[in-house]
Amino acid sequence: MKSIRIGTRNSALALWQAREVARNLQNRNYLTEIVPIVSSGDKNLNQPLYSLGITGVFTRDLDVALLNDEIDIAVHSLKDVPTQLPQNIEIVAYLERDFPQDVLIRKESSRNKEFHELKLATSSLRRRAFWLKNYPHAEFSDIRGNIQTRLQKLEEGDFDATILSLAGIKRMKMDIDYEMLPLMIPAASQGVIAVAGHSDKTEINEILSQINHKKTQICVEIERNFLSTLEGGCTAPIGAFAEMIENQICFKAALCSLDGKNCIATDENFEYNDTENFGEKFAKIVLENGGKELMTEIKNSY
Repeated sequence: MKSIRIGTRNSALALWQAREVARNLQNRNYLTEIVPIVSSGDKNLNQPLYSLGITGVFTRDLDVALLNDEIDIAVHSLKDVPTQLPQNIEIVAYLERDFPQDVLIRKESSRNKEFHELKLATSSLRRRAFWLKNYPHAEFSDIRGNIQTRLQKLEEGDFDATILSLAGIKRMKMDIDYEMLPLMIPAASQGVIAVAGHSDKTEINEILSQINHKKTQICVEIERNFLSTLEGGCTAPIGAFAEMIENQICFKAALCSLDGKNCIATDENFEYNDTENFGEKFAKIVLENGGKELMTEIKNSY
């Protein structure tokens, strides 16, 4: 078989993730080639993007490259992948989850401040809402960009700390101090590398099934089903995390108002079976307990 073309964004973290997928395939004696895809709005498609449902800000160009047969597979950080995938694209493999947690990183001048005193830089509605739930008088600044950019902005900006995904820090082997944040429920599928493929490429998809980590797949599908049942097309402060120990699932999730004052949480332990849609089941309970009104309130805030 010819070399498997692995599509990726061209950031340092995205390339690391692509190389990790390549390593898993090479260990099984498959040839691979990494193809960085630079963002561009002028890909040639027969159908307009909106008719294919291509909406993911971070995944759109890779989706187009897959559909145009410029690559065979696309590697993503799964939390960036919309729960509704474009026509003919599917997630075909999940690598084993490593670090799902959010962590706090302070600038040196804020080392001795208490959590409630910190001015935080984060653009994530989820991180803001969960922080406000615990520290209702907190102040925030917007911050965007890759890990290196955010850390630079932290040093230069008028704020005390930022919150980042531990997975990115570990994968980039960054030697920085961080604090764990038990108060945060991670974003659905945080810390998971996913491989998307074209539904017509059955041979390649069969190969990818060899590198799939089944326990991770079960957990993130519960999280993503929870998210998709709640979300209704808007970005909302939702955390969801499932962990599998033998055949038992521990599932924690919450939907918060933007100001953190109203938080509807679920904490479940149950035995897994493959016939029940647990993510949907628990999301419906949240919706029935005030989540529907809360989602409407969040959507109307945009």
